[in-house]
Amino acid sequence: MSEELFLRQTMLSEYEHDYRFYYMEDRMGLKVTSGSVTIVKDESTNMIGISIGGGAPNCPCLYIVQIFDNTPASKEGTLQSGDELTAVNNVSVKGKTKVEVAKLIQTVRGEVTIQYNKLHAEASQGKSLDIILKKVKHRLVENMSSTTADALGLSRAILCNDSLVKKLAELQRTEVMYRGMVEHTQRLLRAYLELQRTLKVFGECFAQIGVREPQPRASLAFTQFGDYHRQIEKRGLVMVKELKPVLGDLGTYLHKAIPDTKLTIGKYADAKFEYLSFCLKVKEMDEEEFNYASIQEPLYRVETGNYEYRLVLRCRQDARARFAQLRSDVQVKLELLDNKHVQDIATQLQKLSKGLAEFYEEMFRLSKENENLFPVEVDLTDTAFIYDCNLETLPPDEDDEDSGVVVPTPPNDFPLID
Repeated sequence: MSEELFLRQTMLSEYEHDYRFYYMEDRMGLKVTSGSVTIVKDESTNMIGISIGGGAPNCPCLYIVQIFDNTPASKEGTLQSGDELTAVNNVSVKGKTKVEVAKLIQTVRGEVTIQYNKLHAEASQGKSLDIILKKVKHRLVENMSSTTADALGLSRAILCNDSLVKKLAELQRTEVMYRGMVEHTQRLLRAYLELQRTLKVFGECFAQIGVREPQPRASLAFTQFGDYHRQIEKRGLVMVKELKPVLGDLGTYLHKAIPDTKLTIGKYADAKFEYLSFCLKVKEMDEEEFNYASIQEPLYRVETGNYEYRLVLRCRQDARARFAQLRSDVQVKLELLDNKHVQDIATQLQKLSKGLAEFYEEMFRLSKENENLFPVEVDLTDTAFIYDCNLETLPPDEDDEDSGVVVPTPPNDFPLID
């Protein structure tokens, strides 16, 4: 029995020494499908544009860590971070190191065929509590100075000093300016409307005076003076109606363009913080793996296929793609907004000043046409400015009779002009 036990121990030791892959893969519930893709290598660099991780002696899987931009693998689009490499040109890479696989790919000229196991993962599967807390930390660190962050022991990521996010403060100042312009223009147009109402009342009063005035010369003067006020009132209403679209244009920029851009910047900042959080998570997991390897201790997630790490790699790639897309969208929107701001503010101010100038020119023209109406030469006789006025006396209220209060009635010969 002792010889048989010794033989079993010897065989097990040799198996572990040769393969060391005696743990079953822990896929964490992730779906994996096999496939094959042929990529035409870059003639200048003889590379396909991927970095490889895992492999012997610690990990049973060789997987893609990163797909570099503007490379054959990136342009082809099939391979993604976290996918396992199983063979190169039908040569199995099981049990090989990542250096050996990289050399195997480099030795191939022209086209290279990669057999892979596709990792199917959604972004929500990688958003753990740790990632959420890292996003919160990045939001806090972004508004801190380097001195404050160092004093608190917080590292500032390279993308925290983002010029696009700083544009948000400039956009808020522009919003305040536009809001002030809209409010001032509203008050101005309301004041002009009140002025036109006053002019209308003046015109009606002078027109009534002109109708009642018995002397033709004075009647014509007052009638024309009332008509002058009415013409100003009509021209003022036209001016207000023409300038009202200025408020709509300024309001469109203020209530639609600026909020939409601010929302896009907010989404961009959230995508940036998420990408930074996954980058930090990858760094922490790399350091953990290095520390275990330095003391020659096995790490469970590595020896079972490193699926947790590969999931984080996939999420980092997806977050980077969203971050890059939103950054492009923010740049385009900010450029359009700046152009619209420069052109729109000048156009609206020109409309406003032109409308007011035309209104005042019309007022000046009407004033010049009616400047000789006064003084009016009239014969101040007993009948001058004396209009028929029938005073109606109200019957006394019962309460007034009961209380003994007598309501005086004006005499019939009450003189209007002494």
